[in-house]
Amino acid sequence: MAERKIVTLEGGWDFMKKGITKLKNLLEGKPESQFNSEEYMMLYTTIYNMCTQKPPHDHSAHLYDRYREAFNEYITECVLPALRHQHDEFILRELNARWENHKIMVRWLSKFFNYLDRYYISRHNLNNLKVVGRQCFDDLVYKEFKRTVKDAALVLVERERDGEQVDRGLLKKVIEIFVEIMPQKDAYTKDFEEFLLEETSAFYSRKAVVWIQEDSCPDYLLKAEECIKLEKERVSHYLHPSSEQKLLQAVEKELLTNYEQQLLDKEHSGCRTLLQDDKTEDLSRMYRLFSRVPNGLAPIAMIFQKHIEGEGNALVKSAEAASTQRKDQGKKDASSSTDQVFVKSIIELHDKYLQYVNTCFQNASLFHKAMKEAFEVFCNKGVAGSTSAELMASFCDNLLKKGGSEKLSDEAIEDTLEKLVRLLVYISDKDYFAEFYRKRLARRLLFDKSANDDHERSILTKLKQQFGAQFTSKMEGMVTDLQLARENQQRFEDWLENRENKSGVDVTVTVLTTGWWPTYKFVELNLPDEMVKGVELFKEFYETMTQHRKLTWIYALGMCHVNTKFTPRPIELMMNTFQAAALMLFNNDDRLTYEEIKDRLNLPEEDVSRLLHSLSCAKYKLLLKEPNDKSIRTTDTFIFNKDFTDKMRRIKVPLPPMDEKTKIIQDVDQDRRYAIDAAVVRTMKSRKVLAHQQLVLEVVNQLSRMFKPDFKVIKKRIEDLITREYLERDRENPNLFRYLA
Repeated sequence: MAERKIVTLEGGWDFMKKGITKLKNLLEGKPESQFNSEEYMMLYTTIYNMCTQKPPHDHSAHLYDRYREAFNEYITECVLPALRHQHDEFILRELNARWENHKIMVRWLSKFFNYLDRYYISRHNLNNLKVVGRQCFDDLVYKEFKRTVKDAALVLVERERDGEQVDRGLLKKVIEIFVEIMPQKDAYTKDFEEFLLEETSAFYSRKAVVWIQEDSCPDYLLKAEECIKLEKERVSHYLHPSSEQKLLQAVEKELLTNYEQQLLDKEHSGCRTLLQDDKTEDLSRMYRLFSRVPNGLAPIAMIFQKHIEGEGNALVKSAEAASTQRKDQGKKDASSSTDQVFVKSIIELHDKYLQYVNTCFQNASLFHKAMKEAFEVFCNKGVAGSTSAELMASFCDNLLKKGGSEKLSDEAIEDTLEKLVRLLVYISDKDYFAEFYRKRLARRLLFDKSANDDHERSILTKLKQQFGAQFTSKMEGMVTDLQLARENQQRFEDWLENRENKSGVDVTVTVLTTGWWPTYKFVELNLPDEMVKGVELFKEFYETMTQHRKLTWIYALGMCHVNTKFTPRPIELMMNTFQAAALMLFNNDDRLTYEEIKDRLNLPEEDVSRLLHSLSCAKYKLLLKEPNDKSIRTTDTFIFNKDFTDKMRRIKVPLPPMDEKTKIIQDVDQDRRYAIDAAVVRTMKSRKVLAHQQLVLEVVNQLSRMFKPDFKVIKKRIEDLITREYLERDRENPNLFRYLA
């Protein structure tokens, strides 16, 4: 086999130079034919032969150096002179063209010298051929022109921001040079992005100074939103994706963060004005923009909260004024009418701003919290001496009873009840609502004034879901109790059918369980003989059903239908048991004194005065009074008015209700004391030893779901429990309590 001819360094390089020169001519656009496969193979083979010869004829190291020199020579002779004569946008175009050519040159030369990459470079741990090619461009071109190119690119960006049309494709290619040139050195970030962010901040700072003076808040925000949108487009068109967040933060800082308070407080167009004028679209934009800014939503939420507070307080003042005005005009329904309007207004206000939170503020928890705190402020204020808890109970009563002022469809009633239960969350004294509601529920159930049993059960279900089973247990017991009482009455009537000895009076008895119902005052009324027989019959019947229950008769809740024979014509009177008993005294006597009536009925003075006033001084004067005036005295004499008449054959004689409000408040306060006692004992039983402050906080935490306990009351209850030997003070530390088992 013939020995391979030795290729000298200079001989081989002369051949390579011809190929490199041809490549340069092609890049410079000079007339030159393209490389064919034979030429390519000859060039590759020359490098192969020069690298595979035995030492000292292995020229790998020299070829590695001359590879670099080939680039440096081309750059120095052709690239740098071409770039040094260009400025502004033209230098960008020239640089882009030169970079594209350089990449072609790197690709072709790295193919010619590929054998170096495969063996020599990998063995000596050197930079590969492509990296060397990029380094040459970096050292000779990039380092010299990076500042000029950066400035020219930033000028184009600013011109585009000012509304000019620029060559985005050119910008994209130039920025790619910063990204591609030396990725490991992060040239894009250091040599371009940092300056871009500075220029961006300066640009929008200048814009913001002008806009904040000239524009309204909505107009300013429209411009800010448009700027953010355009910056996002810039990133997608020519900037590197990694710049997006930093770029937008710079814009947001200059346009939004720096001027937030000024924008929100702008006269005639700030956040308060937008809320007053119901500018939902502008509010949505405000939320969208400031949600991008750290802590940007807190000031808006605070303004939102104060605005709702203001509107709520205005409703309270308006209701107070309306109530006072109606009282001054002498209208009897002053408070009830005002109550209904007030609660309805609060529900509408809640609907409105809940819609704001769900739509404008995208259901953000911060705005739910702001709304909750605002409603808690004015929902716990009273109107015309009534607490919000009482007003809401009264509103429910009006909604659910027969003949209420609200004529709504079943769906509308359900919807209103749902909204009212939501409002109750803001009431701190929920136990007051429960008691007032229970009292009115009892009246509706006992006097058959409930318009719809389904609605009654529905609101109890809603209350139970919102506040727990304990909240509604007594109310549910009342509804169930009444159903059982109806069945009981049916059994009583069936029992009477089989008896010969009947009372002669139709008797309907509602048997209730004491624990479920509100407490009522027990009075031992002396019933007329006609009524006594009916009571005795029911007692006899009830004893056949159970031997272990005691009946307590609450005559104050009873109703009677009395057929009365007046001289003009008979009239059926519907009246309270007390009134009927008093009127029936006149079956035997035409004239009775106050004291005689009181003694015969065995009633307290306040009840006697009340019922006699209803019979002699009210709309229907069934009794004549001497002296004939509007007040009841113990010296008065009463005569049956046999000449009384009315256009109706059946009339209802009302008995003014006693003020139950004071008693309800007393009952609730008593229940609160029991609840505090239970909470203290429960806590101490689990902890055994606890400091005073911790104990108080624990009790408040346990009870705050139903009411806000007074710290003074808690302290008194603790002292009472110490007296009753549930707890004791530590001898050494009086602020420490111990549980006594």
